Amino acid sequence: MQVLWDESPLGAEQVAEKLATNESWQASTVKTLLNRLLKKGAISADADGRRFLYRPTLSRCTYVASESRSLLDRLFDGKVAPLVSHFAEQRKLTKRDVTELRRLLDELDNG
Repeated sequence: MQVLWDESPLGAEQVAEKLATNESWQASTVKTLLNRLLKKGAISADADGRRFLYRPTLSRCTYVASESRSLLDRLFDGKVAPLVSHFAEQRKLTKRDVTELRRLLDELDNG
């Protein structure tokens, strides 16, 4: 999705090329992923000769919000505190992380 948010429309081969710099995905894997995203409605495809050009139908913000809600619902019964607790237990939070969390909580309290 990030590739398409950064630049679109792109063909499957172009997406595969852009992913090749960071991932070791084969072109067939990229095409499978694009088809799944297409079926979910996260992207659209327009015919361009013998190929298709893909573009996102969801903004990154909308997608992240949806996936975040889904993660919370599936793993933490929709509650944020157990999520934060899990991350605190599994990965030592830095002082910067704690400061940022406090700032966010203050904003929520005052907002």
